[in-house]
Amino acid sequence: MRAIGFYEHGGPEVIQILDIPQPTPAPDEVLIRVHYAALNRLDDWVRRGWPGLNLAMPHVLGSDMAGEIVALGSHVRGWNVGARVVANPGIWCTRCEWCERGEHSLCVNYGLLGEHFPGVYAEYVTIPERNLVRVPEGFPLEKAAAAPLVYLTAWRMLFTRAGLRPGERVLVVGAGGGVNSAAIQLAKMAGAVVYVAAGGPEKVRYARDLGADVVYDYRTEEWWKAVYRDTGKRGVDVVVDNVGEATFPHSLRALARGGRLVTVGATTGPRSGADIRLIFWKQISIIGSTMGSQSEFRAAMQAVFRGQVDPPIDSIWPMEAYPEALARMIKGEHMGKIVLEIAA
Repeated sequence: MRAIGFYEHGGPEVIQILDIPQPTPAPDEVLIRVHYAALNRLDDWVRRGWPGLNLAMPHVLGSDMAGEIVALGSHVRGWNVGARVVANPGIWCTRCEWCERGEHSLCVNYGLLGEHFPGVYAEYVTIPERNLVRVPEGFPLEKAAAAPLVYLTAWRMLFTRAGLRPGERVLVVGAGGGVNSAAIQLAKMAGAVVYVAAGGPEKVRYARDLGADVVYDYRTEEWWKAVYRDTGKRGVDVVVDNVGEATFPHSLRALARGGRLVTVGATTGPRSGADIRLIFWKQISIIGSTMGSQSEFRAAMQAVFRGQVDPPIDSIWPMEAYPEALARMIKGEHMGKIVLEIAA
C-alpha cells in the first residue's frame, strides 16, 4: 500500500511515497481505510528528528485521519465493518496509575500516532478500538479528519487544565494554527470574551470570522499593552500561548491578577524569559497541557458533530502533493487545517 514517510531524518527532501505492506489488526485493533488525513506542525518536527527520538524506519507520518473500518481484530466488539470513524491520535498503555485514573495523556508510555508510532498518512492503518469515535452519517469525513489533535488539545487546555468559565476573558496568541483556531471557537462556545493577537490583515479577518470579539495585529501593535488598555487596566483571565519564547513575557503582562497562562507548545523556543516577581505578585498560574483523555476526545468531537464548532479547512490536497502542502504549512500561509485526500 502507499504511505507518506521517510527512511532517515532530514529536510523536506527525505519525504517520499512509500510502498509498504498493509497492516493486520491485532486482537484489540481495527483496520481502517483512510479517506482523509490532516497535517500538523508535528510532521515537520518528527521529520527533522531530535535526540532520543529513535524510530523504526521507514517511518510513516500523520496523526489525524477519518475513514471506514474494513476489518476487526478478534477481540473487538461493538464495531462493524463499514463504520465511519475518527480516532484519538494518542496511544496509552491502560495499566499505569495515570491510565487507571482516566488521565490517558499522562500515561508513562504515552505516545502519538505519527510521532512515536507509525502514522496515518497511509491507505490503511490499524488503530486500537478504544481510540475510536463514530462519525455520524452525513458528516463530512474531511471535517472529521481536521479535528482530532487540535480540538482535543484545545478542549483539555481550556476546560480541564485552565478551568475556563462563562464570562471570563481569554486571549489567544496567534490565529492561523489549528490549536489556536480551535481554542477561539471553543472559548466562544463556552461563553468567554475572546481576544486574539493575529499576524497580518488576513489573519485578523480570519480570527474575527472564527468568532473573536477583539483582534489585534501583532505586526503593527503591541498587543499586550492594547489588551491591558482595553480591559480597563485589568487584563484577561486566561492566556493561550503556544508561541513560547517570543511572546511568553508579554502574555504574562496581559494577565489579570489571579490569571492563568496555559500552553501546549513553544514554536519559537523553549525558554520563557519570565519575570518571576510578576508571577508571584499577581498570583499567576502557569499551566501546561498535552493532548487529552478519551473522554475529553469524545466531548470535543461531539461539539464538532453537533455544529457547536466548525473545523476550518484551508485546503485539500492529493496524497502525491504532500510536499507542497507541507511547505504551505511551514511558511504559515494557511488559515485552518490542510487536509490530504488519501482515498476518495
